[in-house]
Amino acid sequence: MKPRHKRLALIAIGLLALGAAAGLILNAFQSNLVFFFSPSQVAAHEAPEGQSFRIGGLVRAGSLQRQADGVSVRFVVTDTAHDIPIVYTGILPDLFKEGKGVVAQGQLGPDGVFRANQVLAKHDANYMPPEAADAMEKAKRAAAMSQRTLIDPHHKQ
Repeated sequence: MKPRHKRLALIAIGLLALGAAAGLILNAFQSNLVFFFSPSQVAAHEAPEGQSFRIGGLVRAGSLQRQADGVSVRFVVTDTAHDIPIVYTGILPDLFKEGKGVVAQGQLGPDGVFRANQVLAKHDANYMPPEAADAMEKAKRAAAMSQRTLIDPHHKQ
């Protein structure tokens, strides 16, 4: 084989290896990409069914139910406009409480119940994930606008 052909073969092998490495990296990135949705977005069917995503909001007061097995729980996450029931099997974070912020990762079932495989609680009194805070603020504004429309049906928005 001529030196020129050897050089072209090495360049081709190098490009193939680089392409394979880039493909593996992109595949790993795609499988670890998780989107955030609010309960209102989930209720509006904007969240993917059968795919993993995160949902965040407040744990509705009085909704926490511990199951007989001791490790499974059911609770409701709300953004004050919509509620989504969540089922989780595992140990909840120490800071998990009703009325406090939470982010759960998992999948939405065809029955409308979110099956979480991970639950994250806020770490102090001033923290809420930015996505959850934005979603709650939008829900509060929408509720205020609908309340204003109910009081004054001729109100222009």
